[in-house]
Amino acid sequence: MPSAMPIRPAATLAATAIGVVLLFAFRTPQAAPPATAVTTPATSPSSNPTPTATPSGAPPLAGSSPTPTATPTPAASGLRSGTFTGQTYSDQYGNLQVQVVISGGRITDVKLLQYPRNEPQSSFISSQALPLLREEVLQAQSAKIDAISGATFTSENYAASVQSALDLARA
Repeated sequence: MPSAMPIRPAATLAATAIGVVLLFAFRTPQAAPPATAVTTPATSPSSNPTPTATPSGAPPLAGSSPTPTATPTPAASGLRSGTFTGQTYSDQYGNLQVQVVISGGRITDVKLLQYPRNEPQSSFISSQALPLLREEVLQAQSAKIDAISGATFTSENYAASVQSALDLARA
């Protein structure tokens, strides 16, 4: 008789998958970045100028011109360009370590060096959670990311390894 997966691990695996899907299906949206002013080149007095948007997105007041808002440059992040290896963090499921690639003061990639995959459930959780955590870091441009339900240890270790790499990039 072929060996079947015990009911409890199969149910846990299914519940974990459903939890990850539900977490992202009902997640509250992140706040949109503030709008920036749009400026147009100066026009000659005979041409009909086109109104431009203000930082709030509202049309400019009559007789006023929009004032561009200052946006921080990537270099203002204080991050040096390069590839920085974070510390290894361990828990009962295994080790997790990342490399963070920074270009022009922005995080452009997060590469996995080690991640939990010794057991089928750890491997499954990693395969589901790690790509999502990478996207969170790239979007947030920091290690301050949300934990993924069902992958709490992995989420915490991922964020900690990213933060240690960012600390090296600021040194």
